[in-house]
Amino acid sequence: ASSMKEGARTGIARYFFTGRPPANQHQTWRDIYSTYWKSHYQPALILANAYVIYSLLAVQNGGGKLPMVLVVLSFTAWIITPIIFSPFPRWNLIMQDLREFNGFITGGAGSSEADIPEVVSRGKKGTVRSLYECGLADELCVWSEQHLFMLVLCFLAKASLGFYLLTVLPAGILDFMPIFLVLLSFSWVVVLGYFSAGLNNVFLVLSFLIWATAVPLAHRVIGGRFASPNASTRMPEYVISLSVFIFFLGLVKELLLITCRVIFALCPCLPEKVKAKRLHEIIRMCFVYF
Repeated sequence: ASSMKEGARTGIARYFFTGRPPANQHQTWRDIYSTYWKSHYQPALILANAYVIYSLLAVQNGGGKLPMVLVVLSFTAWIITPIIFSPFPRWNLIMQDLREFNGFITGGAGSSEADIPEVVSRGKKGTVRSLYECGLADELCVWSEQHLFMLVLCFLAKASLGFYLLTVLPAGILDFMPIFLVLLSFSWVVVLGYFSAGLNNVFLVLSFLIWATAVPLAHRVIGGRFASPNASTRMPEYVISLSVFIFFLGLVKELLLITCRVIFALCPCLPEKVKAKRLHEIIRMCFVYF
């Protein structure tokens, strides 16, 4: 399904690794994530987020809720089955995979501007060296190779969904979104430090940890409403508003990148290599900031 979706959007039928290595070759967690992140892990996290929102709303309203056993089994299976059914799932190899996967998450391979051509090449071959490189390679391929018409069409569909969300969501939920806007501003300051300090990963990690301060910071942004009558009762508002905020943040990023694509398309005076290089630089900046 993931391969068909990519083919429909790009018009390019790339080879899609089906995950059947030799029976005597162990797949590390890094290899598993690089292979299945788009077809298994990303849909699993989206489905799990929707299930959490549904469960929180059901608890808050005090009514019953459907068990949704198949939904829970689906996103759980998408996460764990690639690891369970990989060749040689032994405990000593699992500990080795954990250490290697930790290096994969914290690694800074492919973070410099000069590495962009190699990042694109490794992304297409499925040989990415870090989590950063994995995400950046996908962004570069999507926003530099897909047809502009398809990108605009997908953006308009998402914008229509966003408008629908604004009309149906209660104002009480949307009132929590300024919290995350303030956190985003702090995160961008730290990301600026990441670039100023020579791509130091400490700043990049801090830019993510800032989001954990949403609840302690809430009372300074929206006052006593953040815990009225208590913080646990307001938890659905936090989760839903965060999901909506991330959705609209993605829309802003897409609008910015589409605008850049249009500007470069309307500038025939620039050589194609220069356009591609400038576009890759903008995509890299948007990937880190957004």
